[in-house]
Amino acid sequence: MRILKFWPLLTLLALAGCSGSWGWYVVNPATPAGQRNLMFLLDGLYYTIALSVTAIAISVLLGLLVALPGLARQRPPRVINRVYVELVRAVPILVLILWVYYGLPQVADISISVFWAGVLALAISDSAFQAEIFRAGIQSIDRGQHEAAHSISLSYVDKMRFVILPQAIKRILPALGNQLVYMLKMSSLVSVIGMEELTRRANELVVTEYRPLEIYTVLVMEYLVLILLVSAGVRWLEARMGMSDRR
Repeated sequence: MRILKFWPLLTLLALAGCSGSWGWYVVNPATPAGQRNLMFLLDGLYYTIALSVTAIAISVLLGLLVALPGLARQRPPRVINRVYVELVRAVPILVLILWVYYGLPQVADISISVFWAGVLALAISDSAFQAEIFRAGIQSIDRGQHEAAHSISLSYVDKMRFVILPQAIKRILPALGNQLVYMLKMSSLVSVIGMEELTRRANELVVTEYRPLEIYTVLVMEYLVLILLVSAGVRWLEARMGMSDRR
C-alpha cells in the first residue's frame, strides 16, 4: 500500500523516460557503455557508506563526551558544553569541510587525506547535535534510576554504563537513526574536496557524457534506495529493542 503514495512520482518518471529529450542510453544496462557508466556510479557507494559510518561512529562517541559536562551540577562544565555546541552548530558543514581540508594542515602542520578530512569535518559537525540528543535522552531517565544506582554503590562510570545509557539509547534511537540518514546525505558535500563518493562520480560522468538530467536522476535513486534501507534497518532495530522491553 505504501507504494501507492508514490504513484504520481513514478508515473512522472515513466512519462519523462519516454520523452525524446531524455538520453537514457548513457545509463542503459542493456548496452556495454551504459553498464560501464552504471558501474562507475556504483563504485562510489563504498566511499559514501564508509565515510558516513566512520563519521557517525566518531560523532556518537564525541557527542557523548560533550553531553556529559552539560549534565554536571557545576556551572563551568555546563558552560563548556554550551559553548562547544553553539559554536559548532553555527558553522555550515560545507565551510567546515573546506576549513579542515585546506586550513588544518597549515594550522597544525599535518598532512590529512581527503577521506579523513571528510570524516573529521562531518564528525565534528554532527557531534554537536549528538551531544544535545544524548543530553536530552539522559535527562529523560527517571531520577529514581540514578538513586537506585547510588544505593548499590555504583561508580559514575558504571552507573552510566549499566543503568542510564542502556535506557537512554532506547529512547534516542530514532534520533540517532535520523542523524545517520542526515550523515549519508551530507556526505555528498565532501565531493567538493575530491572525495570519490556517489556525487563526485556523478559529476565526473556528467562532464564526459553531457547528460546531467539522466545521470543525476540515477544519483537521486541511489541515495533514495540507500536511505530507505537505512531507515528500514533503524525501524527494525527499534522494534527489536521494544520487544526486549516487553519480555
